[in-house]
Amino acid sequence: MSRRVDGKVALVTGASRGVGRATALRLAREGAAVVVNYAQREKDARQVVDEVRAGGGEAFAAGADVGREAAVRSMVEQAVRRFGRIDILVNNAGISHPGNLLTLDEAALDEMIAVNLKGVIHCGRAVTPGMIERRYGRIVNIASIAGFGTALADTTPYAATKAAVITLTKRFALELGPHGITVNAISPGFIRTDMATAMAGGDTEAMLDAVARKAMLRRVGLPEDIAYAVLFLASDEASFISAQVLTVDGGRMDFLSHSG
Repeated sequence: MSRRVDGKVALVTGASRGVGRATALRLAREGAAVVVNYAQREKDARQVVDEVRAGGGEAFAAGADVGREAAVRSMVEQAVRRFGRIDILVNNAGISHPGNLLTLDEAALDEMIAVNLKGVIHCGRAVTPGMIERRYGRIVNIASIAGFGTALADTTPYAATKAAVITLTKRFALELGPHGITVNAISPGFIRTDMATAMAGGDTEAMLDAVARKAMLRRVGLPEDIAYAVLFLASDEASFISAQVLTVDGGRMDFLSHSG
């Protein structure tokens, strides 16, 4: 039985934990060699690499802050030396700081813009020349339903960066489509990750239960729910899909408005 991304090379940013970790492991199980990017959690990233290798796959850990263009270019050069090319880019790395119009911290906003927004640009600029040369590539950006406007307090600056990722996805798809490259995004709902549950403070389960009640399926998501969606968009099954934003949120109902 053939695997869905057999022989491909994937770079997954922010892959040391959460959605990135699940995605790296899923792509590896389906045949891809994986570059496991991390910014600070080297030990966790190496554990992901060990798990991939234990399953018979290929992987290595590559440290880089995606908010720094020079670091991204160095990482991609390292990946190309190791595996020869990058076929799949998953722009997953992201950070969230709470805030609203009156309370947001400018330094925190700048950090979110650097990682959540510029990181997508830096990684895309670094990998696409090779994809254009080979006339093949799959780019999957991890956005958020926050970018569509959910009624969750103190997520305004984060939501703004993710809305920008949604727009960039469509612009990049337009620019890269003639070169055989698809660009899509996934907008997760609330996913049980360290970053998401940190928002709950000391009562994680109560917060998760409250969010679950806002979804038609009455549960929060798991990292694997997003990983499977990434796998689909990265595979040849999605070869005629581009400029799309796939919402994976269990049917969330708490949106600010019905306007587009």
